[in-house]
Formats: sequence, structure tokens, C-alpha cells
Amino acid sequence: MRANIEKYLAGFPGGGITVDDQIAEGDKVATRWTGRGTHTGEMAGISPTGKEVTVSGLTLSRLENGMVVEEWTTWDTLGMLVQLGAVPTPAQA
Repeated sequence: MRANIEKYLAGFPGGGITVDDQIAEGDKVATRWTGRGTHTGEMAGISPTGKEVTVSGLTLSRLENGMVVEEWTTWDTLGMLVQLGAVPTPAQA
């Protein structure tokens, strides 16, 4: 998990994440979030584009003794790649 975070921080230094909504029940916490940043560093083989990117995602965390022990995240990877120009915009139906 730390390696993934470091990869995105390298590509979007100074970027940030806003927590849009968070719900906790039992040992689980669901977090809906939005990430924003400017692509000024290499990330996943994509050279810096200088483009501003906004992505949304959802993370479900499981805690034990106040520590995150498992985490599942889904986010709009395709949307980010389109915003960076790394993949073409999907054709309109």
C-alpha cells in the first residue's frame, strides 16, 4: 500500500485528497474521497504533462485495535488516464 501511495505522490507532488463522506460501523470504515493534483512528476511510465487531474474513489478499511489491517479501494483510473491524455476519450454512444 505504501508503495502505491509513494508512486502517486511522485507523479502529483503537492496533490491532495478530500474526504467527501465517511461512515463507520463495527470494525469497518467506508470513505468516499476526491483526489486532486497537477501531474508534474513521472508516474507509472507516464511523463509529466502539467495537467490538473481530479479523480474520485471509495475505500473500505477494516480496523483492529485502532489500526488499519485491511483495505480495499476502487477509483476512476480510466478517468485519470483520459485526463492525462494517456488514453483516448471513450467514443460517445
